[in-house]
Amino acid sequence: MTEPRPMGLQSWTPGPPSDFADIGENAMNAHSTQVVTESMPAERAKPASTGLHAVAASERVVSVDALRGFDMFWIAGGAPFVMEFFKLFANPLPPWLGGQFEHTSWIGFDFWDIIMPLFLFIVGVAMPFSIGKRVERGDSRARIYRKVAYRVAVLWVLGMVAQGHLLLFTLGNFQIYSNTLQSIAAGYLIASIALVEMPLRWQAGLAAGLLVVYWALMRFVPVPGVGAGVITPQGNLAMWVDTVILGRFRDGTTYTWILSSLGFGATTLMGVLAGHMLRGPKPKERKALLLAASGLACLFAGWLWSFEFPIIKHIWTSSMVLWSGGWCLLLLALFYYVIDVKGYRRWAFFFIVFGMNAIVAYIAPDIIPFRTISRTLFAGLATHLGILGNFLIAAGSVGILWLGLYYMFCKKTFVRI
Repeated sequence: MTEPRPMGLQSWTPGPPSDFADIGENAMNAHSTQVVTESMPAERAKPASTGLHAVAASERVVSVDALRGFDMFWIAGGAPFVMEFFKLFANPLPPWLGGQFEHTSWIGFDFWDIIMPLFLFIVGVAMPFSIGKRVERGDSRARIYRKVAYRVAVLWVLGMVAQGHLLLFTLGNFQIYSNTLQSIAAGYLIASIALVEMPLRWQAGLAAGLLVVYWALMRFVPVPGVGAGVITPQGNLAMWVDTVILGRFRDGTTYTWILSSLGFGATTLMGVLAGHMLRGPKPKERKALLLAASGLACLFAGWLWSFEFPIIKHIWTSSMVLWSGGWCLLLLALFYYVIDVKGYRRWAFFFIVFGMNAIVAYIAPDIIPFRTISRTLFAGLATHLGILGNFLIAAGSVGILWLGLYYMFCKKTFVRI
């Protein structure tokens, strides 16, 4: 059998983007982890109820794949690579730069704090395309919800795998809800219901309502022994709820999950609303402008709200949702304008390879020690290169993963749920 020729960006023309849980569904008739054949059900979802717009089957918003891959790059080892690169010019790194690759300890927001919100946001951006396709082809609500439930369950289990404790079979290490994939599952569930059941304005209203409800709960509901409105790492309502409900199955950090699911839903819905913009009939330049303007508006609203409800990623405050959402919208506007409006795509191919197999890019580093492999391969050479040796090992770690993903890309193999 003849090996397929490596695929470049110019020869890659699949259909509209899919969400994280459905990556690669339309891409190049991709091989899949499952094949489903069902008869068309009688009860059909109505596209008019979702605020969805028709979109040509051949149209793909390449910037969504590139931005997803940009996010995966950082998750999959991009931070050490970039830090070692900067150290070639300034070692040690100045605190203002080195601190950008760490999470803020409590109040505030650094570059590294955008990675998880961007993940949820991009899932939301692609949902009007992926779920919209199902609605438009006449899938019943029952069929759509079965698929949603399946994805939520699989994402939840994969989150446990990523934690590294699922296969230890040690009850003391078992954590029910403490991973990014599980936050995506929660946000995806909320956004899916909204997308199928609500018109566009109600989806926007739900996103705003979730933020207001979360703020009201955190502001006015008293925590036993602490009181109401306390926003400290151990004294806030979200932490108390997690402690009471999850108990010994908490992750032991200051991150919260159960009440914060309201914010996860709002972040994902912000992506859904951006996806509606991209899917709409307006000219591309107009879409990019609207995305950028929306991003600036969210940044301003988040900054203003932060005086009452601080920007705290650990508990996913409403101001943080708006602030991070603003940056997500600006990033999407930038990627969309450069890639889909102006047509400059070649530079994005590196990220697209990550983005087209995002679930593999996310899980693989938790299973395969890429940095150890890179050190084994390049340690001898690195000893002769001084500080450049550390950069070589970091680059090798990311490069080995990317080559594996590129091989899958060339084979038209895209893992989806």
